[in-house]
Amino acid sequence: MTSKTYRLLGPDGAFYDSVTSGLFGGHAKQRIYGRLDCRAAARALAKGDTYRRRRVFFADEASAIAAGYRPCAICLPTQYRAWRITAG
Repeated sequence: MTSKTYRLLGPDGAFYDSVTSGLFGGHAKQRIYGRLDCRAAARALAKGDTYRRRRVFFADEASAIAAGYRPCAICLPTQYRAWRITAG
């Protein structure tokens, strides 16, 4: 019996398989990441397949940041404000 694997995006921007699901989701074109229960992402996913095709997952927040993604302003407002300050 094979175990389920999840395709995650690593800190180097390369995909890899993991037996543990990701804790954060993101959008590859927008270069944004957030919580899996983000209402903005849920709304975008409900609109159609366009958002879903570019959906990526991260093992943790550090991996998303290292891969060059920014935090979501809706579900991660504190992290987003801090990012805005450093992004200039």
